[in-house]
Amino acid sequence: MSTETDTKVVAELREQFGKGFARRLRAAGKIPAVIYGHGTAPVHVALPGHQVFLLVRRANAVLELEINGEQQLTLVKDVQKDPVHQIIEHIDLLVVKKGEKIQVDVPVVVTGESFAGTIAVQDATSVSLEVEATHIPGNVEVSVEGLEEGAQITAADITLPRGATLLADPETLIVAVSVPAAPVEDEAEATEGDEAADAAAEDAPAEDAAE
Repeated sequence: MSTETDTKVVAELREQFGKGFARRLRAAGKIPAVIYGHGTAPVHVALPGHQVFLLVRRANAVLELEINGEQQLTLVKDVQKDPVHQIIEHIDLLVVKKGEKIQVDVPVVVTGESFAGTIAVQDATSVSLEVEATHIPGNVEVSVEGLEEGAQITAADITLPRGATLLADPETLIVAVSVPAAPVEDEAEATEGDEAADAAAEDAPAEDAAE
C-alpha cells in the first residue's frame, strides 16, 4: 500500500482524558486515539470520525497524520469498537517510517472453484508477513481452481507481493479440498424409512404373505 492523498488525516492534539471526555468527542464526530512507538512518548489525538471510519475498514491501514503542521506516518494497530453498536471508541496508532519493514497479518482471499462435487474449506483467514510499512498489501490470494479431493494449500504455496517475506510457518494449512459428507438428516430419514417398511411388513396379513 502506498500512502495516497486519501490517507492524509488532520489530527488534533488533546490534553483531556477519561470516559466522559471521550464520549463528548464521539458525540462531536471525532475518535480518540493514541500514537506510540519508536521510543517516543505517547501522543493523544482526536481524529475526524467519518473519514477515519472509512479508512480503517481496510486491514493494516496506514494514515498520514498532520498534527500542528507536522507530518507523522502511522499504522493502525488496534480499533476498539462498542460490541453492540459497532461504534469506534478508540484507535491505537503505531509510528512507522518510510522504508521500514514491519510485521503484519494480511487477509487471505480464496479464488476459483474446486473440482465438481468438492468443497474448499479455508483453515486460515490471514498470514503473517514482513513488508515495508508503506507497501502493505490489502490481501494475498490463493486459487483453488480445479483442485481435486485431498488437495491442500499451505502458507508456502502463497505467491507473495514483491518485497514481502513470509513469517508464518510455511506448513500452515490455508485451504483443504474435500468431498462433503452426506447430511446427517438424510441418513436419519433413510433409517426411519427402512424401519417403517420393516414395521409394515410385520403387520401385513398372513393371507397377503401367502399370495
